Amino acid sequence: MAKATTIKEALARWEEKSGQKASEAKEVKLYGQVPPVEKMDGALSTLVNCEKLSLSTNCIDRIANLNNLKNLRILSLGRNNIKNLNGLEAVAETLEELWISYNLIEKLRGIRVMKKLKVLYMSNNLVKDWGNPLQEKFAADQNSWIEEATKRVPKLKKLDGTLVVKEEEEEGAEGVEGAEGGI
Repeated sequence: MAKATTIKEALARWEEKSGQKASEAKEVKLYGQVPPVEKMDGALSTLVNCEKLSLSTNCIDRIANLNNLKNLRILSLGRNNIKNLNGLEAVAETLEELWISYNLIEKLRGIRVMKKLKVLYMSNNLVKDWGNPLQEKFAADQNSWIEEATKRVPKLKKLDGTLVVKEEEEEGAEGVEGAEGGI
């Protein structure tokens, strides 16, 4: 069996292919490495300017080493072997989009610390405390599913591709429309 690709090796390949320095790049794509990346190792700490990081379609089993990614807004970890969200707290202040579909996640413990999270793709996981089984429970009533999810992530704007509009926002928009209509 082939030895896993390290983040350092993946970054070197990406730099050669893109012609950019990873330490200066705003977007870094390390998805689908052959052989796959298995660990989010310390080499990630060099990505100090990174706003969008893609590590999808690898064999990563845990989130780690995001501490120096102070500008990270979008993190794509779909199609890996991730079991939980531990490690995300390092980017809780900046992360706006999290793509974690097709993993082995059973609990979304830690999602509430994500202060700016607006987009969450989390389908095809093993979530039991809220998420997929909750969606199935409320399958007949899509609004109940969205309501339950947005209680847990208040700033959420998109959930598994569905635009989330909360009642207060709708009422606020109607108020604005009404004001414009009177002018």
